[in-house]
Amino acid sequence: MSVSLRVLVVEDSEDDLLLLLRELRRGGYDVYSERVETPSTMQEALEQQSWDIVISDYTMPAFNALEALKILQNQALLDIPFIIVSGTIGEETAVAAMKAGAHDYLIKGNLTRLLPAVERELKDAQERKWRHSAEQALALSDDRFKTLCASAPLAIFQCDAQGKTIYMNPLWEQISGYAVEESLGDLWMQAIHPDDYLNVVEAWRRTISHPQNWLSEHRLLTPEGDIHWVRMLVNPMHSPQGQCSGFVGTIENITEKKSLEAQFLRVQRLESLGTLASGIAHDFNNILTPILAGIQMLPVKLPNLDERTLQFLKMIEGSAKRGSGLVQQILSFAQGIEGKTSVVHVESILSEILKIIQETFPKSIKVTYSIFSKDLWSISADATQLHQVLMNLVINARDAMPDGGTLSIAIENHFLDKTFVKTSIEAKIGSYVSISVADTGTGIKSKILDRIFDPFFTTKLIGKGTGLGLSTVQGIIKSHGGFIKVNSQLGKGSEFKIFLPAVKETVAKNTEDLSVRLGNGELILIVDDEISIQNVNKSLLESYNFRTMTASDGLEATTLFKRHQHEVDLVLMDIMMPSMDGITAIRALKEVKPSIKVIAMSGLISHSQLDDPTGLGIEAFLAKPYTTQELLVTINTTLEKV
Repeated sequence: MSVSLRVLVVEDSEDDLLLLLRELRRGGYDVYSERVETPSTMQEALEQQSWDIVISDYTMPAFNALEALKILQNQALLDIPFIIVSGTIGEETAVAAMKAGAHDYLIKGNLTRLLPAVERELKDAQERKWRHSAEQALALSDDRFKTLCASAPLAIFQCDAQGKTIYMNPLWEQISGYAVEESLGDLWMQAIHPDDYLNVVEAWRRTISHPQNWLSEHRLLTPEGDIHWVRMLVNPMHSPQGQCSGFVGTIENITEKKSLEAQFLRVQRLESLGTLASGIAHDFNNILTPILAGIQMLPVKLPNLDERTLQFLKMIEGSAKRGSGLVQQILSFAQGIEGKTSVVHVESILSEILKIIQETFPKSIKVTYSIFSKDLWSISADATQLHQVLMNLVINARDAMPDGGTLSIAIENHFLDKTFVKTSIEAKIGSYVSISVADTGTGIKSKILDRIFDPFFTTKLIGKGTGLGLSTVQGIIKSHGGFIKVNSQLGKGSEFKIFLPAVKETVAKNTEDLSVRLGNGELILIVDDEISIQNVNKSLLESYNFRTMTASDGLEATTLFKRHQHEVDLVLMDIMMPSMDGITAIRALKEVKPSIKVIAMSGLISHSQLDDPTGLGIEAFLAKPYTTQELLVTINTTLEKV
């Protein structure tokens, strides 16, 4: 059965109105709406009939959301929820709007939050009406007040003139965890979180000594150790002679709302961080590319290097590759860029993890490592991402054992049959390799076990964890076709068991193992705005018997290519460049010579992120930083294509 909803929409776009109404109707609402876009038409709409909710754009030609909110407040319609939906609102502006009295704000590009926001604000509005009714009932008689409060949807309490609690309705126990009988007088204060206690008690005492309205948002700590955010609103009651005769107040559980607000702010910060990280990653990859190529070219240029120097170069090369892997990990988190998958032997990654554990973990933590299967199968995975997953799990295990304990790591082959698959909807029949990380630490409460993979959910103290670790772990494992099983007992420890599909050894062939042939004087046009990358690629290719030309952007490349189109055999094109980017340049080159072979390069985006890469006519793609071997093999393979 649909629920009727009267919505006043302050919006200058008819199309945006239709999108809002579509979302509300999907939620089962029978919507009656009116669109206004000027102060006078809004004033008129408010005077002509009542509304359940107001949804407003932030910026319009005639006025803005803050002015619309002021009109609502001047009409004394404070109980009507006011939600801002905008495509331009920033974090600071949104916070200012909330302080002015707006109840929520949404981004137009993410209307999936509209229905939950509307439902929550309608519920809050109903609770505000209950609060008002309770205050009116108290002015008439205590009996009527208590009858009304017994079924109220929020906690209601009554105090005498000295601030001693003389009545609380049953919902207080649900919110605080303390029985009403244990909370009368001043005993309700025992539920206040220790970090908020002094501020709340001092403010409450000032309210008693100088009776006035008091609003407080603070935390309660239940006997079970759960933290609940509450909004506490207290109003003084006066006798016919004008003396304060007591106080009536309401306590609303706003834990969910606080969590949503915190998540929104975190998402905003993460989006900004992602943009910053992408820019840094692009520059960092451009720095690593000539370093990696130069190091690998030195033994070719200087064949008489001694063993110690070669080992030193190998160490630098390894560090550069490690840096490349870290940049890819940042991009994977910030933009969801996929990593490079290859055949991976799990025990080799675990041996690296064990070294880190031995060097950095407290000596009070004993580590055991077991391999339960002979001839362990391999998996197809991004080694850097798998390293990230395992590091996250072992660090969580360490944090769960502050006083020491045992960390157990085990790997094993499994063939999952029909019986097993029936017990796990994520599993499929087939061969898997399992990696188990178990600890003897604090364990996880059963009631939050199903939430541990939720983004931003964390049981750690503020500043100790973002709540993104296990969410990232689950995302990586799912992207590899695997799944996770978790077992935990409070006080006895936890076990995280990862299952990843096994593969045959011949699934992929590493370009490092492919032979490299010398060129036959083919002319390669190198296009990159980084002079160091131009120079190292030019030197490398010429040492392998290729001829080269260089250009610093798309415009220069197009001009050169028009003059030498009959000579150029292949174009090595960077995607991110000033003046004319790589994609535009490739299209321009293809108009001049459709058959020209192009290898695209980028330190920021991946092949799959290019708009229709096959339509562009790109034969191959190189992610920066690439190795000498990868560059030469890719060029040879591309030139050999018919």
